[in-house]
Amino acid sequence: MNILDKITLDKRKEVELRKSLIPVSQLEYSVLFERQTVSLSNKLRNSKSGIIAEHKRRSPSKSIINNGLNVQDVAIGYENAGVCGMSVLTDGKYFGGSLDDLLTARASCKLPLLRKEFIIDEYQILEAKAYGADVILLIAAILTREEIKQFSEFAKSLNLDVLLEVHNEEELQKSIMPSLDMLGVNNRNLKTFEVSLQTSKSLSTLIPNDFVKVSESGISNIDAIKELQPFGYQGFLIGENFMKTDNPGASATEFIKTLEG
Repeated sequence: MNILDKITLDKRKEVELRKSLIPVSQLEYSVLFERQTVSLSNKLRNSKSGIIAEHKRRSPSKSIINNGLNVQDVAIGYENAGVCGMSVLTDGKYFGGSLDDLLTARASCKLPLLRKEFIIDEYQILEAKAYGADVILLIAAILTREEIKQFSEFAKSLNLDVLLEVHNEEELQKSIMPSLDMLGVNNRNLKTFEVSLQTSKSLSTLIPNDFVKVSESGISNIDAIKELQPFGYQGFLIGENFMKTDNPGASATEFIKTLEG
C-alpha cells in the first residue's frame, strides 16, 4: 500500500466522522457559502509569474517543514508578494493542516484560495465552499473517471474552480473533460517520491489548450519555471520553497521580483 492509498483510507473514515458531526445544511448556512468566488484560472491566464504559493506545515516525504508560522502572516505575506493564489493544506494527519487554516487565510487576504485536500466525497466540496475556498483539487490517482466528472460538475455548480492533478499519461487520458479549469502535473512520483520536471514536459503536449496548465512539486528556483514556460505552463505551485524560510511572504516577494525582472 503506497502513501496515497494509506491517506485515502484514513480520509474515508475521517469524512464519515465529519459528516456525522456537521450536517450538510449547517455548511450551506455558513456565512461564506454565499460569497462571490475569485477564479484562479483567470488570474493565472493573465499573470506573468503564475505563482500559487502554499501553506504547508509538514508532509509525508519531508516530515516537518515549518511549524512556527501562523497562517494569517503567511497569507498576508503571499498577497503582498503578488502571488496569483494560495494553496492551503487542510489534511491534519499527514500534513498538519485544518479547515481552520483555510478560514484564517480567507479572513486575512483576498487571494483565490485552493483547498488542498484528498477529495473523495461531495461533502468535502461543500466544506471547501463553506470555509472560503475558491478552488478545489481533485487527484486523478484516487478517483475514477465517473467520480472526477461528478465532483468537478458539483464544484462548478458552486462556482468553484477545479484543478485536477495527474502524475502520468494514463491518469491524464481518463480525466480530460469540460468541467475542469486547470490541469496540474505533479512532478513527484508517489511510489518513490522522486521529483522530475520531465513529467511536466512530456505531458504538456497531451493537455488541450482549453485548460490552464499547472506544474506542481519540485519547483524550487526561477530556472525551473523558465524551463517549463515554453511548454505552455502558466501556473506553478510552490510549497516547501517558501515555507521552509522564516518569512514565506518575503521569500515569495524576492522570487517573483527576480522572475518578472
